Amino acid sequence: MTGTHKVRGFNHVTLAVGDLDRAVKFYVEALGLALRERWAKGAYLEAGSFWIALSPDPLARREPHPDYTHVAFDVAQADFAGLVQQLLAAGARAWKDNRSEGDSFYFLDPDGHRLEIHVGNLETRIEAMER
Repeated sequence: MTGTHKVRGFNHVTLAVGDLDRAVKFYVEALGLALRERWAKGAYLEAGSFWIALSPDPLARREPHPDYTHVAFDVAQADFAGLVQQLLAAGARAWKDNRSEGDSFYFLDPDGHRLEIHVGNLETRIEAMER
């Protein structure tokens, strides 16, 4: 049975962080997200039309989850290499080599969240699968 109601898309992702100042600095300075609001108990950051909430949490991870779950950010081809260097200079550690369509850099944030910057979209991914 198919439902008649559906979501419109992604709204936001909330990430638990151990140190809010460190997380805000990483996401703004290394990844280039725009800080929209910050207060003692959190921060809102924008990446295009997508937003991320950072929430201090004493139970925040210290190591990455062992599975493949991750958040991928869209990046223009012209910005890819420079952004990789910027992330590495900020201390980001790679967690996987790219084996998929388009340029990708898989890295960990300071709290161990698995992230990716990716050049491409769903259409380019499907086209690559059909070859």
